[in-house]
Amino acid sequence: MFDAYALRAQFPLLARAPALIYLDNAATTQKPLLVLDAERHFYETANANVHRGSHRLAVAATDAFENARSSVARFINARSSDEIVFTRGATEAINLVAQSWGAANLQAGDEILLSTLEHHANIVPWQMLAARCGAIIKPIQLLSDGGLDLEHFHALLSNRTKLVGLTHISNAIGSELPIAELINSAHQYGAKVLIDGAQAVAHKIIDVQALNADFYVFSSHKVYGPTGIGALWARSEILSSMPPWQGGGEMIERVSFAQTSYAEAPARFEAGTPAIAQTVGFAAALDWLQGQDRAAIAQHEHALRLQLEQGLSQIEGLRLIGNALQKGPVVSIAFTHAHPYDVAQFLDARDIAVRVGNHCAQPLLASLGLSGTLRASFAAYNTHSDIDALLAGLSETLELLA
Repeated sequence: MFDAYALRAQFPLLARAPALIYLDNAATTQKPLLVLDAERHFYETANANVHRGSHRLAVAATDAFENARSSVARFINARSSDEIVFTRGATEAINLVAQSWGAANLQAGDEILLSTLEHHANIVPWQMLAARCGAIIKPIQLLSDGGLDLEHFHALLSNRTKLVGLTHISNAIGSELPIAELINSAHQYGAKVLIDGAQAVAHKIIDVQALNADFYVFSSHKVYGPTGIGALWARSEILSSMPPWQGGGEMIERVSFAQTSYAEAPARFEAGTPAIAQTVGFAAALDWLQGQDRAAIAQHEHALRLQLEQGLSQIEGLRLIGNALQKGPVVSIAFTHAHPYDVAQFLDARDIAVRVGNHCAQPLLASLGLSGTLRASFAAYNTHSDIDALLAGLSETLELLA
């Protein structure tokens, strides 16, 4: 049996607040001590800038930084660490692709397909690009259960389709998309596919070679790592063809006032001093997670979701939003006579942390006729007693607000 209580003890914030029921993991996860120690150890033993330095601290910092790149590559089974570009997170990674690959390859009349499930981070950068180049964005509709309408997706695909942007798992309602099938279909029309994996990497074993996507992005802070760091993976032949998107140190080969030449990928896309300590912590988080029984964690998180969904069916005055057949560990709730924010405030008074709002998915919520929901999302350290407490808290709160 998976022991979530033993795992919880590895997280200092949770260990120091034993009454806290933290169910806001889709926004950010807590960090194990091992990750905090990795960042502190870097600052205490190897703090220097990376690359080009000849002194021992610079060499140690560079080794730690590039070893972290190798850890990320192993975590998603990239062919090479050169396919990993460090960014501030999934959002910056998508902006990088839009402003570099997109600006170089899309023109007026080209079409971009985006699912209605997308986070704003996988909508707005493409809108900004489309406004500049004249490309057309077409949203892919959903089924009534919150899954993707595959018939509509296939109807939209054409030779004009140049980019398909898809979330792996919806951050707002948990729907998991059949990514491999969708990628294969898009490739038949010559389209490139970008997958937002921010909500998937902590819960699923990702193999980018098997998926055969063109771009895969994710953030460290949703997979037990630090904030302010994330990664773009792209196939090497695509990265090598992409122009740089920011200028400065690190991304150059040679600079003169007459002409500048650029470094090869991934350095070409990493202008300036990177977030070195955070990158070290990022790698520590991924290595830590790979050392866990990931199949057992996935089964545990799935059981937590089912427990909550079954319990919600017994409570009047609320309804589950999103019941696709395949879902990640996310549960979104709407209320008949209560505002989600009010419910969340009552829950917070009971040391239960959840999230309310549109979850940076306004087009999705609008398609469902909602302005916001209350969202509970799970991580490996959550327990069945956490779910019991949430259900009891919801019942009590709705009775008080009735």
